[in-house]
Amino acid sequence: MTVRIFRGKDCLNHDVGHQHPECPDRLYAIDDQLLSSGLEMTCEHQDVGPCPREYLALAHDPYYVDGIFEQAPKSGLIWVDDDTGMTPITLSAALQSAGAGVEAVDWVMAGEDRQGFCAVRPPGHHAEYASAMGFCLFNNVVVAARYALKHHSLSRVAIVDFDVHHGNGTENIVAGDKQIMLCSSFQHPFYPHTGAPVSASNILGVPLDAGATGEAFREKVSHWFAVLKNYAPELILISAGFDGHAEDHMGHLRLKEDDYKWISAQLRNVADSCCHGRIVSTLEGGYNHSALARSVVAHIKGLQGDSQETGGA
Repeated sequence: MTVRIFRGKDCLNHDVGHQHPECPDRLYAIDDQLLSSGLEMTCEHQDVGPCPREYLALAHDPYYVDGIFEQAPKSGLIWVDDDTGMTPITLSAALQSAGAGVEAVDWVMAGEDRQGFCAVRPPGHHAEYASAMGFCLFNNVVVAARYALKHHSLSRVAIVDFDVHHGNGTENIVAGDKQIMLCSSFQHPFYPHTGAPVSASNILGVPLDAGATGEAFREKVSHWFAVLKNYAPELILISAGFDGHAEDHMGHLRLKEDDYKWISAQLRNVADSCCHGRIVSTLEGGYNHSALARSVVAHIKGLQGDSQETGGA
């Protein structure tokens, strides 16, 4: 049983302003909590390089990728959309975020009973085939999924996205792709106002009402696990968003750390049944730094196979 944490050095340097919720302190808070929990010592660690440009085209329009490279500023700050900014370091951070998923796939597929967590930013699940959105430039999880299918000759992968916001970009790219099953939970109606109804038969969407508790979340997603086992993915990828936590004011769900540990342990059980325990998880949302950090620790413990309730706040 081995969990390896993948990091990109420039992910700490991407900063579009101290008032922006998607900020470097998110990763600092996670690292602090990993240290205080003892997980820093029990997990393996790997620094990653940039995602090769050709791999981005597995998920994105090549002309869109070219446009992002061309827009990258030499100085100052530009806005790709109302929420998504770029500084001179942002392109490197985004390439490392996508590269983390690719390198994690290679490592996970090189053995058995391996789980990778990509502690990276900017996030990715709002990035569509040909557009940036919601803090996201490249869709990290879809790049990793398509890379796994092509370069490791897989036939089926699953993506599980739990975040207070619907992963519209992921659904936009993978809808109708029979080699990818997408399970997605999100608050609805809520930004980005997509996800219900689903757009294709390979997608299992779970819209959650504002105020939904962990009990409601568990009940509504519990059918995923039998469906996933029947689909028999050869790799499970997770878009791990923690902004559904009760302490996170970006949304209105009432999840707690134990809910993230629970779903992570359930997915670990599915992976043990279907794909030799192989999981790659990548960070998406989570903007209350304390809640985010505690939830990431719970998530990693769940990936390790720890399903015991902790009573976290």
